[in-house]
Amino acid sequence: MPDMPETNTGADASGKIPVTVLTGYLGAGKTTLLNRILSEPHGKKFAVIVNEFGEVGIDNDLVVGADEEVFEMNNGCVCCTVRGDLIRIIDGLMKRKGGFDGIIVETTGLADPAPVAQTFFMDQDVQERTRLDAVVTVVDAKWLTQRLKDAPEAHNQIAFADVLILNKTDLVTPEELAGVEAQVRAINPYARLHRTQNAKVAIDDVLGRNAFDLDRIMELEPDFLEEGHHAHHDSDIQSVAVTVDGDVDPDKFLPWLNDYAQREGANLLRSKGILAFRGEPKRFVFQGVHMMLDGDLQRDWRPDEKRTSKIVMIGRDLDREAIEKAFRACAV
Repeated sequence: MPDMPETNTGADASGKIPVTVLTGYLGAGKTTLLNRILSEPHGKKFAVIVNEFGEVGIDNDLVVGADEEVFEMNNGCVCCTVRGDLIRIIDGLMKRKGGFDGIIVETTGLADPAPVAQTFFMDQDVQERTRLDAVVTVVDAKWLTQRLKDAPEAHNQIAFADVLILNKTDLVTPEELAGVEAQVRAINPYARLHRTQNAKVAIDDVLGRNAFDLDRIMELEPDFLEEGHHAHHDSDIQSVAVTVDGDVDPDKFLPWLNDYAQREGANLLRSKGILAFRGEPKRFVFQGVHMMLDGDLQRDWRPDEKRTSKIVMIGRDLDREAIEKAFRACAV
């Protein structure tokens, strides 16, 4: 895996198309959420890639058949049925006239979202033209407890999420809902969580989230920067958050991060961070999926903003003490 770039104009300034990966176990409400996105009068144009073969309902008036490669819809969206390489599909979309405001990839309910997410890290052409905006996971409040017992994919889908849609809340009691939310939070304490019925959620809460930006974690976890706020875990998936006050040395941090992702990539589901690099006025932000890493220099550190470096890693059997020691060794 090549090293991450140390300089870049930033995802927003580069004009890359944001990609939202929509995942969730069978019956959780992914297609309902997708239909809501496509039927909203947002005035934007989205390409939709459905990671399933066969007929997939998009709304009441349109079904994309298996014989269709790309189908232009009346509301300006485009739908694809993925029958080959996701990279090939995206390459074809990039050649279409008119362009898109975003791409939405709906995975099959039995899928681990990792291979789909990795596509936007590993192919140079795709990486140059698109950026992974967020992984959005729809969770079935009614059946989650059972799914966590019999479906490892459900664990992975929650752990990968940048945004969690806790759906079908009307089908459980308040006590049951609190218990389900606690289970979800044990796996992933940092994703933005929305309780919904019929996947009814504001579009801005799903699209344009910028998964790079850990400022959203600060909204959720005000004590994130406090000493000792490091890890949440359940039986096998845990999250580790480490903060260093001040700058880190990029010549130490980037090789360590790449090496760690290579060694522990099978267990490392998601990683992300905001770094203050020595002598650099801009924030370096990165995110990763297993062994695949991507990073950019983004906006300047604001005058009223404390230069702080922080990372979050979510995975299985993570050695919190080793991660913390190695990261702190990168401090200037």
